[in-house]
Amino acid sequence: MMYNKLLEGALLPMGDWLFGGNFIHALRQVRKEAALSAIDLHALQESRLNSILDFASTQTIYYKDIIPGRKSDSPYVRLHNIPILTKSIIKQHTNDMLTMPVDQLIKLSSSGSTGVQTDVYLSKQELSLDRAIQIYWWEWAGYKIGMPMLQTGLATTRSLEKKLKDYFFRTKYLFAFGLIQADLTPLKPWIIRHKPFLGGYASSLYVISQLLENQHLHFRSSVSWGDKLFDHYKKNITEQLGCPVFETYGTGEGIKIAAQKDNAFMYIMSPYVVLEIVDDHGNPVPDGSLGHVVVTSLVNRAMPLIRYRLGDLAIKLPREKYPEERSLALPLLQKVIGRETDIVQTPGGKKLIVHSFTGIFEYYPQIRQFCIIQNKLSGIHVLYVKENGFQPKVLEEISNRLAELINEPFEITFESVDQIPPTKSGKPQIIISNLQKPSPT
Repeated sequence: MMYNKLLEGALLPMGDWLFGGNFIHALRQVRKEAALSAIDLHALQESRLNSILDFASTQTIYYKDIIPGRKSDSPYVRLHNIPILTKSIIKQHTNDMLTMPVDQLIKLSSSGSTGVQTDVYLSKQELSLDRAIQIYWWEWAGYKIGMPMLQTGLATTRSLEKKLKDYFFRTKYLFAFGLIQADLTPLKPWIIRHKPFLGGYASSLYVISQLLENQHLHFRSSVSWGDKLFDHYKKNITEQLGCPVFETYGTGEGIKIAAQKDNAFMYIMSPYVVLEIVDDHGNPVPDGSLGHVVVTSLVNRAMPLIRYRLGDLAIKLPREKYPEERSLALPLLQKVIGRETDIVQTPGGKKLIVHSFTGIFEYYPQIRQFCIIQNKLSGIHVLYVKENGFQPKVLEEISNRLAELINEPFEITFESVDQIPPTKSGKPQIIISNLQKPSPT
């Protein structure tokens, strides 16, 4: 593809020089390092972990007294002795975590979907690496830089740099939430002509697949990020848009964690992040078990984030279940379950995830949208938006199926509403748990 070679060989290096980044260098580095052998990947992660711990302990006020010295041969033992970092701690100690003047850095903000919005800072070089990993993930889905693309995102306005990126990358950009038919109608001839790549928030890709239902407008491939790719999202996108969907997992704070490539699981980007799955008290859980996501960036030094609890729940894939045929030696993440607030608990100790409910509601098209709210341990309240053909018996059937699933005394109430607003972050949320959560230690 001649245009791709022109971009990578001339235009993007020129852009790096103009804006002070190093995107192309970072992209080539990521391509090379992700392809290393398992032994070399482990050695690289171990070296970078020791390096970031040494750096943070000497260059920041916050970490100075909480990172232990090299008393063990293993940096992972050293890491596990560091207290978990939370969003509230970041808000309180931002200045004490910086290693560079803030006016030389770029601010990134998390969505606030866990209830606490955080601001972190990256250098231009670190931001270039973050973007390079994202593009590399797109390449796993068949993308090449310069391929026509329809992208959704949270920004309502595009900066000059982003507008130039859209122009040279041949990208059409749409605001991810609140999409309507009028947003897509002008793009239909372009979609037919180019069969573009599709990328953006998982829920927005699902909405696009609904808006283009039965219109036979096909995309080349698609990548989701930003919110959870539910099974019914993936099914509808694949069927209506005629393309596979590749799930990715990262943070708004500039940490790319894992992505799908050639199997059902996600490759963990171990050269750039240490991913821990821990219990309520910060102790590691066995691979294959559900736990809280805790990450350490190995490459972001402007504001080191070490043992940062994201507010997500996930499961690492046990080594004995790794696919025999896989193209990379990177470790594998089995599944991202969702936010810590995406869990319904019962008095008997059961924990119901989002899939517990979507697996029932997907059989009832008479309900357009629903939201599960848990204010007390003894029950849930279900908000729902009616679709054409709705009959009250639908609620009775859903209630019976939920009661069979839960199999213990549990109150289920329903409330019809005209609409279910998104969270403050703009993202839809299927479960809202208002039960008190244990504090991390």
